[in-house]
Amino acid sequence: MSRREASKLVPPLPPKGSRATGRVTIIDVARLAAVSPMTVSRALKTPELVQEKSRERIMAAIAQLGYVPNQAAATLASARSQVIAVLVPSLTNAVFIETLSGIRDYLNEAGYQFLIGETGYARVKEEQLISTYLSHAPAGFLLSSSEQHEILQARPASRAIPAVRMFDLGRSNQDHSVGFSQSRAGFAVAQHLAQRGYRRIAFIAAQLDPRMLKRREGFRKGLLEAGLEAATEVLLPEPTTVDMGAQLLRRVLQARPDCDAVFCCNDDLALGALFECQRQGIAVPRQLAIAGFNDLSWAACATPSITTVITPRYDIGYKSAEMLIRQLKGESIERGRLDLGFELAVREST
Repeated sequence: MSRREASKLVPPLPPKGSRATGRVTIIDVARLAAVSPMTVSRALKTPELVQEKSRERIMAAIAQLGYVPNQAAATLASARSQVIAVLVPSLTNAVFIETLSGIRDYLNEAGYQFLIGETGYARVKEEQLISTYLSHAPAGFLLSSSEQHEILQARPASRAIPAVRMFDLGRSNQDHSVGFSQSRAGFAVAQHLAQRGYRRIAFIAAQLDPRMLKRREGFRKGLLEAGLEAATEVLLPEPTTVDMGAQLLRRVLQARPDCDAVFCCNDDLALGALFECQRQGIAVPRQLAIAGFNDLSWAACATPSITTVITPRYDIGYKSAEMLIRQLKGESIERGRLDLGFELAVREST
């Protein structure tokens, strides 16, 4: 195609100053490369269909002009998106950071990008983020709670958008979810403490989200099955910190001075409880056993090392992303409820 022929395919430049944004467009690239805008678009999406010389001119024009493709426009044109919306409660909690790493690794392999929304465990924020992401027409959602799933399903605009729930398990294979049984994990901790001979057991928790409450439910059932009295419980709704673990243990010992074991709903609280024992000269586990949850990287390095529940955080992210992309490809999924299980790491603190 000659330059004269190509010029007929390219709209004339608008009057000077008529562009509101100054953004370089595909038309600018086409004009400089002496091809049609359609050829530029084809060179970006299916370069093998464009002649080598034309492709070289297009790439040179893109480099010279600093052109950045408008992904939003491409999504509108194709009615498809390569972006996955991901909602997690916290971007500072190592549990969710590892899950995001698994999501990132699978989506990179599959050619997708993802948007991360931090909800702060707040329903209002969850509703806002879901509404915002729906306006960008994501290909799908990866959610971190059943509540987020309910919010999404209540939006008419979301009915055709697939979603996978992480960490907790749905009721059936039709409710796509990847995680493990929080209740069975709590039950396992109760069984372990009972088998070790502890009888006056406490439970401390903060950030009272649904997953934690299911752990608590399973823990209660485990104590009941072992013939033990109900645990002394101290709960706070605030986000967990190491210092809070020390604070909650002090409250337990005030209410139950003869307490001989404590199950902490996560490892941050367990570490704080351990520090408080060391401050008060309480021998762990001889005078007081401590169990945590999640097996954060330092739990095995503490002195004494902390008994805790190992959760498959990276795999939850990776497998959830895989399940979602398989839905997008129209593939059949035999196990829409994928239980990855957990493991009790028995260490020196119990």
